[in-house]
Amino acid sequence: MNTMGNTGSPAKVGLFEKISYGAGDTGFNFYWTTISAFLMIFYTDVFGISAAAAGTMLLTTKIVDAITDPIMGAIADRTKTKWGKFRPYILWMIIPMIGAGVLTFSTPDLDEGGKLIYAYATFTLLMVIYTAINIPYNALSGVMTPDGQQRSTIISFRFIGGFLGGTIVTYFTPPLVKYLSTTFGGGDETVGWQLVMVVYGIIAGLLFLNLFLNTRERVEPLQEKNASPLRDIRDLTQNGPWVVLFFLALIIMVTITLRMSTSAYYMKYYIERPDLTGAFLTVYGIALAVGSACTPILTRFFDKKHILMVLMAIVGVLCVAFYFVPKDQIGVLFALQILIGLTLGPKSPLAYSMYADTADYNEWKTGRRATAMTFSAATFSQKLGGALASFVIGIVFSALGYVANQAQTGASQSGIVMLMTLAPGAVALFAAIITGFYSLTKQDLDTIQIDLAERKLASHD
Repeated sequence: MNTMGNTGSPAKVGLFEKISYGAGDTGFNFYWTTISAFLMIFYTDVFGISAAAAGTMLLTTKIVDAITDPIMGAIADRTKTKWGKFRPYILWMIIPMIGAGVLTFSTPDLDEGGKLIYAYATFTLLMVIYTAINIPYNALSGVMTPDGQQRSTIISFRFIGGFLGGTIVTYFTPPLVKYLSTTFGGGDETVGWQLVMVVYGIIAGLLFLNLFLNTRERVEPLQEKNASPLRDIRDLTQNGPWVVLFFLALIIMVTITLRMSTSAYYMKYYIERPDLTGAFLTVYGIALAVGSACTPILTRFFDKKHILMVLMAIVGVLCVAFYFVPKDQIGVLFALQILIGLTLGPKSPLAYSMYADTADYNEWKTGRRATAMTFSAATFSQKLGGALASFVIGIVFSALGYVANQAQTGASQSGIVMLMTLAPGAVALFAAIITGFYSLTKQDLDTIQIDLAERKLASHD
């Protein structure tokens, strides 16, 4: 590992390394986007369990994440290998990740109760393995360079890659499921979904291998201090900027998941054009990638906090506007979908860059650097936000009489529209308010970096 840490001029991260890091998130989105966009409708319309049961399952499994996420963060922070702290897990978890993804999207020949148990077991397994590979990946961005602007660029590459992966998934999944079902399953969609995850797993595995081989860890802690994982957690709870980001990530993920998970239902049952689902989600993914690519430009001229506040307020207004568009105005719906994607695109690189900043702040304040723990708790907040959104969808669908693969009642249609428009709009506006409580400015971070560099130099004298 390069031990330059916070001393001297920040090490430059080359273009290919940035691309390799970003391509890693392309791999993760063969899972994350498939879960966000299609898992609910897979469970209700293919696997064969009720919307309420699926939503409840997705929420209650977060109890496991509440335990495994910080444990994985603590383990990764204390790992020492010739490859660094975080990169080894990206290599070790490739095969388990592929297997868990296939199992989750397989449909056993069981009654509904048996299927529900199977869903709990396989989805929990998938999330545990996802934790073991994704938390080290998140933390890696915080140790590739100590320079805040370079981090913003690296993380922008990450989310360009992530949104590219999401776009591929949303565009190709419906036709690929149909093709594989017809070709290998005699029209059985359960076979199609299983084989899709085989294909996605192999592609993701190759991207993870490339990530491991072509990235480096450069930032080491200011000094090694023995601290328990509980001390790491206590440090985070006393890190005001991080606490704000924790709740902000949860709230924003509710916004994203409400729209993403409802989109397939919205196009199938309200617009009555399920053939447009792939295109509808694809233009959104492309817009997200374009918005993400603009992040380094924005951060050169404006403070991250203010950018995020304005963007989330605009997202809220656009989501509310979506509600008033008649369902036959397909062009207008697509245009608003693109605008929401462009505006929401910078959110992810901004938030993750801010998480890395809070890790620096924590080291400056306490003398201890717990990068993976910082990101693990952040990851949990996102998972919890997504699960809360899925739970709300399941409960609303159940209460309003949703029946899979049938024409929906007026109440059920209204619920789908509300979950696609007004609900995420209100949550996005709330996120804009919460962002105002974030306290780290660019001037603060410049001071922190200078101070950390001076401490590092002093420790070597």
